[in-house]
Amino acid sequence: MASRKDRFFAVVNPAAGGGKSAKLAGPALAGLRAKGLHIDVIASTGPGHAVQLAREAYSQGYRRFLAVGGDGTAHEILNGVFAGNPAAERIALGFLPLGTGNSFLRDFTTQGAEASLGALVANRNRPVDLIRLTHASGQIYSFNILSIGFTADVGALTNRIFKPLGHLGYLLGVFVGLAQLKRRSFVLRSDGETEWDTRRSLFLSFSNSKYTGGTMLIAPHADPSDGLIEFVRWGPIGRFGLVRMLPHLYSGTHLNHPLASRKAVRHVEFNIPVPVDVLIDGEIFSLECKSLDILPSAVDIYI
Repeated sequence: MASRKDRFFAVVNPAAGGGKSAKLAGPALAGLRAKGLHIDVIASTGPGHAVQLAREAYSQGYRRFLAVGGDGTAHEILNGVFAGNPAAERIALGFLPLGTGNSFLRDFTTQGAEASLGALVANRNRPVDLIRLTHASGQIYSFNILSIGFTADVGALTNRIFKPLGHLGYLLGVFVGLAQLKRRSFVLRSDGETEWDTRRSLFLSFSNSKYTGGTMLIAPHADPSDGLIEFVRWGPIGRFGLVRMLPHLYSGTHLNHPLASRKAVRHVEFNIPVPVDVLIDGEIFSLECKSLDILPSAVDIYI
């Protein structure tokens, strides 16, 4: 029998993809086993459970993990390993992308599950960065995106009301968010800056990879292996201007707007004394943000 270091610990989120994951996970995992992979499987039962499962599996010696679901499942696995354990040994993470968003893999392939299965069978992986958010109560790790402002408002609406509708649900969240549009100041500074940026903005995003919400190309210049955080800021655009620009969020050309800007940074410091909604890898958290850092080549991803 393969040791736990050589076995995969697969966490299945049966609710991912509107229940699609529960139906497709079994045959997909059976196919991987038939090709020689050793896989131990357990299903998560609700939000946060995969964090606990991954933490326990890591403590038992597992170093290969498989997220069977969406980006939220992968997010929980990574936080189960790294949160509270910054000196964790190197792990490798594979995806069976059966969830709603699956934004992260779009940086590497348009083939989704097929490409993931091929990489797992071929034992092909590559190092990618992680972003670490330090907040008033601890730390959270992200492999895809952290965002505050309009994007987090839309994410909160989508998760609360429209998530079962997939990409259409996210679009509905955008239009409801438009009706409740807020342009706020999120005070921060990055890298060697000494002055605080107090300007109002529609949203601020801090990306490790290009896509969010499945197909929104928020950070077209992001590279998950460059050791940098892609910081995109969109200033206080109005409702009608945003409606006209919405299609550009899917092509990445929103950065051509005069109120948009981007830069690559390694460290961000916040001066926001109250909790705010933060979109992290497709999930919403209410946090008092303190700082962001990039952890270069922190984890191996099968792709």
